[in-house]
Amino acid sequence: MMREWATVVAWDNGIATLHTEAKTTCNSCSARKGCGSQMLNKLGPKDAHVMQISSDKPLQPGQRIELGIKESSLLSSALMVYITPLVGLFIGAGLMQYCFNADLASAGGALLGGVGGFFVAKYLSKMMGDKHSFQPIILTVALGPDQLRVDPVHSSHTAS
Repeated sequence: MMREWATVVAWDNGIATLHTEAKTTCNSCSARKGCGSQMLNKLGPKDAHVMQISSDKPLQPGQRIELGIKESSLLSSALMVYITPLVGLFIGAGLMQYCFNADLASAGGALLGGVGGFFVAKYLSKMMGDKHSFQPIILTVALGPDQLRVDPVHSSHTAS
């Protein structure tokens, strides 16, 4: 199970709005100049992701919760997102090469197939995202910000 901590932003009628911090180790990696992940991290959200999940328990803003999602769900969705456009690219290129026997047609077919595969992946991700196994679940609920009280230690209680 993949785990991630999130902060509750709001809770309304059983729906919690959560804020998770994006964690990346790109700054400490020696291959960051030639890495595709570094470029994708620059394109995406800089510091946080916002999501909504259902919660039967009332949650308070500022409260920390631990989310979990099955590795199999995460791996299958990543596989779909990466493989579907790639398969579309090869099918489009192959079909255009077969039909027109020209490199320019093959390149155009690869482009169209890759874009088509992207839209297929987007459609499939919406269908798969609604399934229960692809939804994150709440594993742990930490105390709210106003539920923790720390009493100061008085000097009369210290040993001399």
